[in-house]
Amino acid sequence: MSARFSRITGTGSFLPPKRLSNQALADRLAADGIETSDEWIVERTGIRARHFAEPDVASSDLAAEAARRALESAKLDASSIDLIIVATSTPDMVFPSTACLVQQKLGVQGCAAFDVQAVCSGFVYAMTVADSMIRTGAATKALVIGSEVFSRILDFKDRTTCVLFGDGAGAVVLEASDTPGVLATELHADGRHVGILCVPGNVSGGAVLGDPLLKMDGQAVFKLAVGVLEDVARSVLTKAGKTDADIDWLIPHQANIRIMQSTARKLKLPMDKVVVTVDQHGNTSAASIPLALDSAVRSEKIKRGDTVLLEGVGGGFTWGAVLLDL
Repeated sequence: MSARFSRITGTGSFLPPKRLSNQALADRLAADGIETSDEWIVERTGIRARHFAEPDVASSDLAAEAARRALESAKLDASSIDLIIVATSTPDMVFPSTACLVQQKLGVQGCAAFDVQAVCSGFVYAMTVADSMIRTGAATKALVIGSEVFSRILDFKDRTTCVLFGDGAGAVVLEASDTPGVLATELHADGRHVGILCVPGNVSGGAVLGDPLLKMDGQAVFKLAVGVLEDVARSVLTKAGKTDADIDWLIPHQANIRIMQSTARKLKLPMDKVVVTVDQHGNTSAASIPLALDSAVRSEKIKRGDTVLLEGVGGGFTWGAVLLDL
């Protein structure tokens, strides 16, 4: 019996039309007595703008549109998909899953559909699960989506966090293949660090218990992120029998340009081999990697045959990487 692999055959993404520049956000915050500036945000994060969804637009809406574009790219009809995985920390509802809502919006039924919650590492986790299911024959054509409306959980009285995040969705079609596309994957988590990045609230008896807004210890996240991203990158390269020199493109989670620059340095990669969209999208959590991937593919920066390293780190504390030949 021949080996079975998975390969990306299509990419897609969608950003809400409302674009908010740093200056526009600074003006909004100033109305509430919160002081920040374009210079302050750019210097610390590299972010210049982000997109916010309108109040009646949910994660599933963004995800469904990104999925349609990925399906179009793969030249597939939604009815051929037998697995839908949505990575999100901002689901439409407590249940059902956002993936089931996306399934409904695509007009299909019957295939497996579920969410993965690993915050900013979510897309890497979802890709790993989909790759495993395809390799074992449990699926043949999968939609893997990262979608977020982080604007709903931001504390606009905390300038250190509310300037960082944005909304958006990215998707890929992953199909069974005789030749390797996904070369290696690796996932990790360390629950000792749950408190450094979290939304410590929940719904009980019709009321919100705790705090439903994002909390982050930026320095602690930065310190952990830089170390684990280098380690997981080297580990996944070793698994695939590759080295730093084999990487054509690095697509890290788009959280902060300083973290991305540090990771590139440690992997001996020039920044012109790093896909950067954080300046225009902000941190879109689980959507950031597929958004950046689709942007690079559609601009023809990344081409078929390129070796691409995806890596993410997020609340939990979670991290992971996927090495693939596009």
